[in-house]
Amino acid sequence: MKIQRLGTLMIVFTLLFFSGCSQKKETQPTQLTGNWAPFNKRQIENLINQYGKEGKSYNPGKPPYVVFDWDNTSVFLDIQEATLIYQLENLLFGCTPETLDLALHTGIDTSIDLTDTNTNRDKITVNQVASDIINSYTWLYKHYSKLNGGGMQTLEEIKESSHYQNFITKVRFLYEAIYNTYSADAAYPWVTYLFAGLDSTQIAAMTEQTVKWQQNQKIEKVTWSSPTPKELPEQLAGQVTITWKNGLRLVPEMQELYNTLRKAGFDIWVCSASFVDVIKGISTNPDFGYNMEASHIMAMELERDSNGIILPEFRKGYDQTQGEGKTKTILRFLAGPSGKYGYDPVLIAGDSGGDQNMLTDFKGLKLGLIFNRLKGKGELLGELAQNAVDSYQKTDAKYLLQGRNENTGKLVPSQENIPYGETKGKKLP
Repeated sequence: MKIQRLGTLMIVFTLLFFSGCSQKKETQPTQLTGNWAPFNKRQIENLINQYGKEGKSYNPGKPPYVVFDWDNTSVFLDIQEATLIYQLENLLFGCTPETLDLALHTGIDTSIDLTDTNTNRDKITVNQVASDIINSYTWLYKHYSKLNGGGMQTLEEIKESSHYQNFITKVRFLYEAIYNTYSADAAYPWVTYLFAGLDSTQIAAMTEQTVKWQQNQKIEKVTWSSPTPKELPEQLAGQVTITWKNGLRLVPEMQELYNTLRKAGFDIWVCSASFVDVIKGISTNPDFGYNMEASHIMAMELERDSNGIILPEFRKGYDQTQGEGKTKTILRFLAGPSGKYGYDPVLIAGDSGGDQNMLTDFKGLKLGLIFNRLKGKGELLGELAQNAVDSYQKTDAKYLLQGRNENTGKLVPSQENIPYGETKGKKLP
């Protein structure tokens, strides 16, 4: 009788054991960390839980996907502009003066007076500034040992020359002046033409060096001034001054979001107005935490020769990846009838007018995440920001406005942007 009873207990134990093993382990809902605005955090978490692997409708054959802008969205500040500064300070150029001259004049009417300039003259043109740049670059090319012009001087020696300061200041000045005089359509491709003569490997290395250098720089405004006519005679544009923001930072919340989405079964894409090799250089580098695939980067493209050397010419058949061009690019490669998916992204994130089209052009979009830079007054972006403010805490909110402190580069747990040099935040411009 005891033996029979013992056998019965063993059978029951065995059934319970294997029954417990066969049950599906209950997963925990996604929980993000960091300084997200609480409502934004919940909305993003809900989207991941609903459309990710644990959602009832998830189909690995038709995975949900997201599209992120890069500059001032995935990172604080602009990697293209930071790389430009690093390129200038270290004279990392691969072209002759003749090729650089071609690059400076590509895609713009160089005879038009520049606007919003900080100079000692009433009016100057691109031609005048470009002439000063080429004159100084020609001197640098002939004297600096790493510009392949037969020079023998070190970078330290070169930096003592007035031509060095004239060159780096006027290139950075001209980029800003082209943006203010023409538009992003002219300025964003123009700055990429300065990579002429280099290849992808060199751009990746330059970008990596830029990111590591920037992490140790103060978040501050930096001002450069070119030499006076007395210090460097025969300048056509005279002395110019340019100020920009320094101190690019990686964003831990975005690093986590990228990896959380990927783990939950979402495909991640970047659509950026920076040069494609620069974005690949920062986003795919394992040291920087975003872990992107190079094939998932959509950004500004340039022509290359048969050896992969970059040419100062925008790639034929490609749209600029800013403004309407971002929508066209996403449709072409992802969402359109011939795209990889044929359906819309569920989440798009951006920060500027260059992102407003892609934030509104896809009917299947579930969430639009906007990093608040107090931009877009009188524009569509401003309307989206207002929509996010009005719908905050409402379960059907489609647009989210995420705040940040421009003094630290860190997110803040609200919708407010704290402008550089200030302590109080604002929701709208």
